[in-house]
Amino acid sequence: MGKTGSKGFTLVELLVVIAIIGMLVGLLLPAVQQAREAARIMQCSNQLKQMGLAALNHEATHGFLPSGGWRAYWEPDPDMGFGPSQPGCWRYSLLPYMEQQALWQLGADGDTKESSVKTANATRATTLVPIYYCPTRRPARLYYAWAYTYNSNSLNPTRGTKADYCASVGDGWSQVVTDAQKTYSEVLAIVINSGMTGATYTKSAVQMSEIYDGASNTYLYGEKFVTAGKYQPTNSDNFAPGDDHAAWCGIDDDNIRVTCYNENGYYLPRMDRIGFDGNGIFGSAHAGNFGMVMCDGSVQRIGYSIDKQVHARLGHKDDGQPVTIPTGG
Repeated sequence: MGKTGSKGFTLVELLVVIAIIGMLVGLLLPAVQQAREAARIMQCSNQLKQMGLAALNHEATHGFLPSGGWRAYWEPDPDMGFGPSQPGCWRYSLLPYMEQQALWQLGADGDTKESSVKTANATRATTLVPIYYCPTRRPARLYYAWAYTYNSNSLNPTRGTKADYCASVGDGWSQVVTDAQKTYSEVLAIVINSGMTGATYTKSAVQMSEIYDGASNTYLYGEKFVTAGKYQPTNSDNFAPGDDHAAWCGIDDDNIRVTCYNENGYYLPRMDRIGFDGNGIFGSAHAGNFGMVMCDGSVQRIGYSIDKQVHARLGHKDDGQPVTIPTGG
């Protein structure tokens, strides 16, 4: 009887098969990564949508959009209600309209004194709210942040909840004087200069009737630029500008961004990058575009190549200039 021939692979055949599998994996991996990023963009846009709907519910209840708050030296106080009297920023005022009533009312005791809410604010600053995190940029967890303010007894810095979305203040914002500690009554007495152009600003209470350019043509909230490489600070030495406070503090570049432009185009939106500290601009970790929710609750993906005048007009609630929203990348 003759010998049975070998049915195994030769070494050359095995190497060819491995090479082919490697090539297929190499071709498939970018497609998988793109699919995952597309899902993250969809999640990010959905989160903006929820913020927009919450703001509209706030407006329907109180007659105005959420206020920008007092300044970064103040944390929220539920006993101060909504609008110009609320020290905390717009993110805080949205909480009751995003199924976060318990977190919003933490520390409510009927006492409108700065000292009465300090313990509650220390807890609130370290309470995570995942909807405020962009899934592409960083995991939703606590990071180092400044949280010690006039009405909070948090450690400074502490591990606090951060946020990747900001309100649009249009051409700019006016600061409540904070060169010395003030009482609630002193801040309440401060009158903010008129002429604020965004839908949110210091001690704001913007009514829908004030958005003359149309709610669908005016920015409300959007993704903020954060310096790449500084997403997850481990101490106060590596904070990214505009990303160093906990999520609830009063108006600051941590929670608001500007859309006007200057000669060198500084305030144009950008994709996150290393070596650029864009603490006043919109942007994101996504390639090609960033997300904005308009004052009517619709979400738009805006390309980074947006014309500077168009971007400025979209941030201005009543300049009377026609504008077409450019979308995509």
